[in-house]
Amino acid sequence: MVEKNGASSSQTHFPIPAFDPPRKPKRNKYALACCFLASMTSILLGYDIGVMSGAIIYIQKDLRITDVQKEVVMGILNVYSLLGSAVAGHTSDWIGRRYTIVFAGAIFFAGALLMGFATNYAFLMVGRFVAGIGVGYALLIAPVYTAEVSPASSRGFLASFPEVFINFGVLLGYVSNFAFSKLPTNIGWRFMLGIGAIPSIFLAIGVLAMPESPRWLVVQGRLGEAKRVLDKISDSLEESRLRLSDIKEAAGIPEHCEDDVVSISKEHHHGGSGVWRDLLLRPTPAVRHILICAVGIHFFQQASGIDSVILYSPEIFKKAGITKDTDKLLATMAVGFTKTIFTLVATFLLDKIGRRPLLLSSVAGMILSLVGLATGLTIIEHVDHKMIWAIALCIASVLAYAVFFSIGMGPISWVYISEIFPLRLRAQGCSMGVAVSRVTSGVITMTFISLYKAITIGGVFFLYAGIAVVAFVFFYTLYPETKGKTLEEMEALFGTFFKWRSTMRALKEKKRDDNGQVQLGSTSVTSD
Repeated sequence: MVEKNGASSSQTHFPIPAFDPPRKPKRNKYALACCFLASMTSILLGYDIGVMSGAIIYIQKDLRITDVQKEVVMGILNVYSLLGSAVAGHTSDWIGRRYTIVFAGAIFFAGALLMGFATNYAFLMVGRFVAGIGVGYALLIAPVYTAEVSPASSRGFLASFPEVFINFGVLLGYVSNFAFSKLPTNIGWRFMLGIGAIPSIFLAIGVLAMPESPRWLVVQGRLGEAKRVLDKISDSLEESRLRLSDIKEAAGIPEHCEDDVVSISKEHHHGGSGVWRDLLLRPTPAVRHILICAVGIHFFQQASGIDSVILYSPEIFKKAGITKDTDKLLATMAVGFTKTIFTLVATFLLDKIGRRPLLLSSVAGMILSLVGLATGLTIIEHVDHKMIWAIALCIASVLAYAVFFSIGMGPISWVYISEIFPLRLRAQGCSMGVAVSRVTSGVITMTFISLYKAITIGGVFFLYAGIAVVAFVFFYTLYPETKGKTLEEMEALFGTFFKWRSTMRALKEKKRDDNGQVQLGSTSVTSD
């Protein structure tokens, strides 16, 4: 009797962990390694942004290019990477997430070599084009793969990996600028750009050790493989089962189907035209809300000027009164270092504090730093002697801006869009977010020099600060908290636009009721 009782009570504890917030599951090491490798594709993008900021000083001297040509070669990568992102969604649905990552590495490898061997401006632009396509692929595929592989308990932590690696790449780019700056002008910048081919080789090899995304496998009808992958990457077998049934439901496979291989209807398989229709032409209120949030967060992430600060740091420091090339590069390295450290800090805070508080405090800090920077630069421009405190204010503001951006706005925009879209729309939805991000970044970086010649460099940063204020209001009113929600719960949360708070309360109450029933059920079993 006792034995039976013991057995039954041990079983009854089973459903509770599934509903209660988990105590603190161990982080799944295998899922961690997979997301780590996939996110390394983002190093390529970061390296390219970082390295260009310093290399351009020497390219301008060597190839004798104009300011407009300089703006274009710096910013054009964003426009090209759009083409990459546009095709990457389809490629990843066709050959799988994993081989898409290998493909991205290969394209970037070719681009880096072309840029390194460029003999003139046109040749350099061809290299930028190829590298841009590779970067576009990497940008889209890393967040999608990461969101699909990571368990819900650590999704924020893992999904912000791409942003960490972008920053690490930027830092590597800055370091490479400094390292090769002592070489003769015509050789130095070629080394800076060409050496970017090396990380892509390691990447392509490392990725082959990773599993395919379970969601992709299910959509291909390969349930057996998906189940094995899920068992490896989930925090518990219970979670693995839950995740599999969620994915099966989203892919239109009956719950009770246990075959290893199933044939899937064409519509779920490609979902091309249908997906775009559901996304853009006839979205449900939930999808429209999700789309506004995804597009908005990426627009404001770039429109508040982050890429100008990263790409043109040497230029900004020159305006602030730092004249030596190597000093400019050193100050720029400090920016890269700060960004990397604080993005790492943010990854640990995302699942603890939640997305909203971090995002809002991040934007508020960015507004203050931009105003500080703009004020400092305006004062320096209007006085004829060196004002040490104004130079200090500029450097401090740039660093503070990097800190505030990295702690919220940077990583959250990627985490947020990779988790709010329903499965069917996820790849296309994320690619729209990325597209908006790249277009905005392209516009901001390709107009920066012309803009500051027109409205002074202080004016430019006052403009960015104004955009950041609009961003704050937008986020405050429209963005629900998504921390700890399952990807499937998201749809209920969106769709009420400005009234999402009341929806959130209703969801919480419903969850509490469900929990109560489960616990009641389990206690009655135990009392038997």
